[in-house]
Amino acid sequence: MLSKNCFISPFRDDREMVRNLMPHGDFLEVYCKASLATCEQRDVKGLYKKARAGEIKNYTGIDSPYEEPLKPELVVDTEFLNLQDSVGKVMQLLQEREIAKARADESSSITQVG
Repeated sequence: MLSKNCFISPFRDDREMVRNLMPHGDFLEVYCKASLATCEQRDVKGLYKKARAGEIKNYTGIDSPYEEPLKPELVVDTEFLNLQDSVGKVMQLLQEREIAKARADESSSITQVG
């Protein structure tokens, strides 16, 4: 049975630890790539601004590191892909791994996962 859990970590060692806990092939590392400048530009909650002002400590990319994946199963470069194309790349991977099933109506953006 495939696990449908996800987690986010800025650290390679944490991601590798979780990968090693999973049966081979069940862990998919998806790197949603964006520069720090882009993340700050997209920050509707103002968290990066607060982190830069010292109001939030250990904020990823500001005073805590982000370690890019070395060999992710998928890289989604959100600097150059719009949201629909980014989601499409993730869904394609999930469909290839038979984690998600494509709907008969491919024009729909809703895909059944299961």
